[in-house]
Amino acid sequence: MIHFQRSHTIDAMPEAVWAVLGRYMHIDEFAPLITSVDALTEGEDGPGSKRRNHFTNGTSVVEEVTSWESSKSFTVKLSDMAAMPLHEASSMVFITPAEGRSSVTWTFDYRVKYGPLGWLMGQTMMKMMMGKIIDGNLRGLADKVLSNQNA
Repeated sequence: MIHFQRSHTIDAMPEAVWAVLGRYMHIDEFAPLITSVDALTEGEDGPGSKRRNHFTNGTSVVEEVTSWESSKSFTVKLSDMAAMPLHEASSMVFITPAEGRSSVTWTFDYRVKYGPLGWLMGQTMMKMMMGKIIDGNLRGLADKVLSNQNA
C-alpha cells in the first residue's frame, strides 16, 4: 500500500471542526470536487455508514465508515472505484487540538493496479492528483468551519 497524507491547521476549536466533519453524509458542503452525495445507509453516522460521492468529472465512488471516534476521527474504505486504477483504498481524517486551533490530517492509503508500472504511477501521478484533491478538501473544510463560526 502507498501512504499519502496532508495536514492543515484551522483557526477553530476541534469541536467546531467536527461539527462539519461529523456530518458524514454532507461532504459535498466543503469538498470542491464533490457535486452531490447519496446516503446509502440510514440512521446515525458511524461504522457501517455508506455514501456515494459524485464528482465534477461525472464519476463516483462509495465510501464506508470502518472506524468512527466521535469528535476526533473516522476511517473509510473505498469501493465502486471503476474510474480509478486502484485495487483497494482507504482514507482517514483526524483532528488534533493545537493550542486553541485544530490540526486536521487527511490520509489516503491505496494499492494501484498494473504491477510495478502501477506502483510507479501511484508514487508519481496518483500522489500529485491526491495532493490536489486532499488540499482542496482541507481548504474547503477550513472555509466552511470559519464561515459557520462567523454566521
